[in-house]
Amino acid sequence: MKAMINSKNHLSHTVVALLAVGLIAAVACGASGKGNNQKTSAKTNNAPLAPLSYDPKVSLAPLVEKVGPAVVNIKISKKIKVRGFGGPSSLFDFFFGPRDRGYGGPNNVPDYAQKAMGSGFIIDTHGYVVTNHHVVDGADEIEVTLSDERSFAAEVIGSDERTDVALIKLKDADKLPVVHFGKSSQLKVGDHVVAIGNPFGLDHTVTSGIVSAKERVIGAGPYDDFIQTDASINPGNSGGPLFNLAGEVVGINTAISRDGQGIGFAIPSDLAKGLIDSIKNKGKVVRGWLGIVFQPLDDTLAKAFKVKDSKGALVTQVNEGSPGAKGGLKERDVIVAVNGNKLNGARDLPAMVATLQPEKTYTFDIIRDGNAKALKIKIGSMPDDLSAMGQSGESVDTNEELGFQVAPLDSMSRSQLGADSVEGGVVVTAVNPESSAAKALNRGDIITEVNRKNIGSVDDFKSAVKSLKKSDDLLVRIFRKGGWIYGVIRL
Repeated sequence: MKAMINSKNHLSHTVVALLAVGLIAAVACGASGKGNNQKTSAKTNNAPLAPLSYDPKVSLAPLVEKVGPAVVNIKISKKIKVRGFGGPSSLFDFFFGPRDRGYGGPNNVPDYAQKAMGSGFIIDTHGYVVTNHHVVDGADEIEVTLSDERSFAAEVIGSDERTDVALIKLKDADKLPVVHFGKSSQLKVGDHVVAIGNPFGLDHTVTSGIVSAKERVIGAGPYDDFIQTDASINPGNSGGPLFNLAGEVVGINTAISRDGQGIGFAIPSDLAKGLIDSIKNKGKVVRGWLGIVFQPLDDTLAKAFKVKDSKGALVTQVNEGSPGAKGGLKERDVIVAVNGNKLNGARDLPAMVATLQPEKTYTFDIIRDGNAKALKIKIGSMPDDLSAMGQSGESVDTNEELGFQVAPLDSMSRSQLGADSVEGGVVVTAVNPESSAAKALNRGDIITEVNRKNIGSVDDFKSAVKSLKKSDDLLVRIFRKGGWIYGVIRL
């Protein structure tokens, strides 16, 4: 994951995921290869940890001894199809790039297994382990190693790309040591925290520091709300726990700043716990859904809409038939609190709504024309990212030569893709991975121009590609993840 910090102080640093890939995996080879029957752990249960009695000014050893056994090393393997000569099958290639080794042509290049590693922590005696989505995404094989050197194969129960959390389960595991979630909302800037993980394959490395900041926005998605810490974390720490001094997990380490040392980011436990519970019970994340488009307020807008400060979220669109519409929300309403919790800014709204349980009714405090109102709204269930796209019309099969499909850009998909400012266009709903379009397009891209012609609808798109012939080039202007790019598709 790469992103840009956009904090309250307007910092600008590149952040990167902590997953250790490729050569780094070789560092830990000496710690692998353990069987499932090497050691037997002490009997444990899922009861909360007893309070630790020690002086952190003297030593953190009692804390580490208590929670360390529940921190695991995760190794993954995924098959990568190599196109063209070469492929990173040797250290020479890793450092100097691929070369022709006499395979006889690009069609004879063998696939290779990409190795990577991360961290995780056990939350259930039967082997449920929390980690990052990007650690296990696309994995063909997962191996989990405990601190007592036992190793288990694991399978993904479910994961959530939006918040980068995942839940995996160890096979044939029982009576394992566990740790428990604490409340990240109780953390204060300056509180001591401890990180445990496997940086660079150095398993069960312990580092400590403080909470440097809260509610950091790093450009990772609509649920940006990271804990910043100066506890040293590095590639391989992905998915590992951030503990408070009570031995509770208050964060999941997930990203670091490329531009500076001592700057790491963790997913708050208050956000992660509900997602993990949803994955464990339902196999996927089920979020609350309001069905609106909104924007932040500034002082000028707050004055114009007769709101005393700029902390609320200004409703700019209410989708027809959505829970928000049924509950009475209107354009120009300003949402100031959700279920009694005040917004500190518009960016708080997505996370607040996402944690609400679908089919239950909650109170939304709003300001309408300068008057305070309380609306009772029955929350819906958020559709999958792309499953609801094109519901105002069927997807368009744009033929085999193009290799992708598009659908109308309706208000729901526009909101989900963060494309409120985009005028016109069609959304890409499927891409054939073997086509030339796969080099230029991703699902969720919004195409607004084809060969320098504006595209306002699916009909416009059909007209633009109607006369194309084999070997023609298709120049497309694309809105992707908040920015604009161009791509060329060769038929």
